[in-house]
Amino acid sequence: MTRQYCHIGSRTIAYLDSAPGNHDLRTYVLLHAFPLGANMWEPQIRSIPKGWRLITPDLRGFGGSTELDSLSALSIADYADDVVDLLGELSVTSAVIGGLSMGGYAALALVQSRPGSIDALVLADTRAGADSQESRANRRNMLAVVDREGPSGVAREMMPKLLGQTTRDTNPSAEATVRRLIKQQSPVAIRGAIHRMMHRPDSTALLATIRVPTLIIVGEEDTLTPVQESQRMAEAVTGSTLVTIPAAGHLSNLEQPDAFNAALAGFLVSLK
Repeated sequence: MTRQYCHIGSRTIAYLDSAPGNHDLRTYVLLHAFPLGANMWEPQIRSIPKGWRLITPDLRGFGGSTELDSLSALSIADYADDVVDLLGELSVTSAVIGGLSMGGYAALALVQSRPGSIDALVLADTRAGADSQESRANRRNMLAVVDREGPSGVAREMMPKLLGQTTRDTNPSAEATVRRLIKQQSPVAIRGAIHRMMHRPDSTALLATIRVPTLIIVGEEDTLTPVQESQRMAEAVTGSTLVTIPAAGHLSNLEQPDAFNAALAGFLVSLK
C-alpha cells in the first residue's frame, strides 16, 4: 500500500489505503498508537479479510500529516475530526472504526461526535477514563524528554512500557521496528499528542451509549492499559466481545500479529 495524501483547506492528511476508490468493499479504519504512525499497522495491512478495504491515517502531525500551526487549544477530537473529513473526501459514508491506545481515544471521540457514521467499533489496548494526576505528571515529564532529546529520547523512555516481557525476551526485531517508527515522528507531533491525551475527557459514561458491535482487544502483558481496564470496558459496552492476546504487551497488533489479525478478521466477518 502506498501512502496517499488528502488536502483539506490548509491541512494535509496522509493515509494508507488498501483499495483506493473501491466503493464495492466495506471499509474499516485503524487509528495508530502514540508515538507511532500508520505504518504500525503493517501486519494488519498484510492480512485484510476478503470484501474489506482498510484505511489507516497518520493522525495529525504524524507520518505525512500536518499539525496545526498553533499548538494551543489542542483536543483529542482533532484526530476524530480528521478521520471524519478524510472519509468525507473519500466518499465513505460509514465504516468500522478501530484504534489502539491513543487511536482508541480518537475512536471514542468519534463515538462522541459522529456515532451514526460508525458501523462497528474496535478498541485495542486502550482505556475510557481520563488521565490520572500521576499520568499527567508522567506526560509532563515526557514533554521535557521531547524538548531535551527529541523522538529518540521518547523511544528510549517508552520502549519498556510499549512491549510485553515476552516480546522483549524473544523478539528483538519488534523492538527495532517500534524504535524506528517512533524516531520517524516529528517532535511537534509528539508534543501535540501528549497535550491532547493529557487533557482528553473521561469517556467512561459514553461506553453505555454504544449500540454498535464492539470488539475489545488487550495484550495479556499490557502494563500501560492492563487487562482489567479492558474488562471494565467490556462490561460497560452492551454485547461487546473481549479478546485477550497471550504473550503480548501494549502493542498487541505488532507483538502477536497472527492472534490480533485472527480476532479482527473474525469480528469483521461476523458483521452483517
